[in-house]
Amino acid sequence: MSEKNLESSRWWIAIAAIVMQLSLGTVYAWSVFKKPLMTTHGWGETETQVTFMICIFVIGLSAAFGGTLVDKKGPKFVATIGGILFGVGTLLAGLADQIGSIWLLYLGFGLIAGLGNGFGYVTPIATLIRWFPDKRGLVTGLAVMGFGLGAFFMGKIAPAMVISMGVANTFYIWGLIFLVLVTGAAQAYKNPPHGWLPAGFKPAASSGVTAADSFTFERAAKTPQWWMLWLMLFLNITAGLGLISQLSPLAQDVIKKTLADISAAELALAGGTILAIASIFNGLGRLLWAWISDAIGRKNVFIIMFITQAVLYILLPQIGDKLIFTIIACYLLACYGGGFATMPAFAADSFGPAYIGKVYGMMLTAWGLAGVVGPLVFAQLKGIALYVAAGLLIVGFLLAVAYKKPAVVAKA
Repeated sequence: MSEKNLESSRWWIAIAAIVMQLSLGTVYAWSVFKKPLMTTHGWGETETQVTFMICIFVIGLSAAFGGTLVDKKGPKFVATIGGILFGVGTLLAGLADQIGSIWLLYLGFGLIAGLGNGFGYVTPIATLIRWFPDKRGLVTGLAVMGFGLGAFFMGKIAPAMVISMGVANTFYIWGLIFLVLVTGAAQAYKNPPHGWLPAGFKPAASSGVTAADSFTFERAAKTPQWWMLWLMLFLNITAGLGLISQLSPLAQDVIKKTLADISAAELALAGGTILAIASIFNGLGRLLWAWISDAIGRKNVFIIMFITQAVLYILLPQIGDKLIFTIIACYLLACYGGGFATMPAFAADSFGPAYIGKVYGMMLTAWGLAGVVGPLVFAQLKGIALYVAAGLLIVGFLLAVAYKKPAVVAKA
């Protein structure tokens, strides 16, 4: 294939990645469905929230396994399986609502859709890192921007769909859409030729570990730096996912302080709107922070994100104004998304691109664990959850300040 065709191919792959991530990112609009499910079936807060916790936990674990498969079987194979599982799991969530089975909801939306989501999530990231060594931060930011923006579309569209046609039919429609879009986008994926570099691109020594010096996962996991990055990712995700899991209800609480006579339906739509607006910044923050990281470095981006978030989480419980609450929520979700966008490039800079599927994929186990811890903390410790999140982010700030890249040594 000519150089011109290779250049064109990598941008088509980037477009396919954005389409896939937009679909997968709708999982973050879970809070839109939570209250209707609780009201219809009489399920409790934590009982219903377990669905989201299972989903995110499984996403993290399946992303780790999926990253290994990408290195062995190729991206198209893994992404196609992911699309099928995500679509089928969403369809089963509709059936779970229709028959009133929370266990089927756990199986469908939690386990099966989560498994497909994780396979789909890690594939474009690992693939694009190989295709774009010259724009590593920017292109991973573009891809995961789609994941952040997915909740915007669901947050804007789903509340009206739920009101007009019910939760089950909403899940059925979206399940079919996911089957078409995710599996369709997967067909564009492939790895670049071995040793290929973009025309005119020569890796600088400061840009990170080269393909020739790349760490295998086994070697990377023996370094303290891999575990530091894992923990930084875990702390950022724990705080962000906890907020996302309760963002619509938290927004509704703020709105009720100034509009006591608002109806339940209007309140739900208003909460969904704030979730949708904040989700835009979850997506835009992924692109912005990843782009900034190409200029000032991944470490500095994490330092800034951690300390500013910690301050805002401390201030958030005092906020009673809807506009100020929305602005703060937008920034916090921008930083949450920014962590996802910047970490793949951070890992590739530190450990090289050759085995990034497994090196970064295994790092996403932090996402899985955070998917349990964050929502559980926010569901069980409502009075102090925001302060707990601030404390976790301060720990992340200290880790980011202390981080230094591992030394490249001869392979054993």
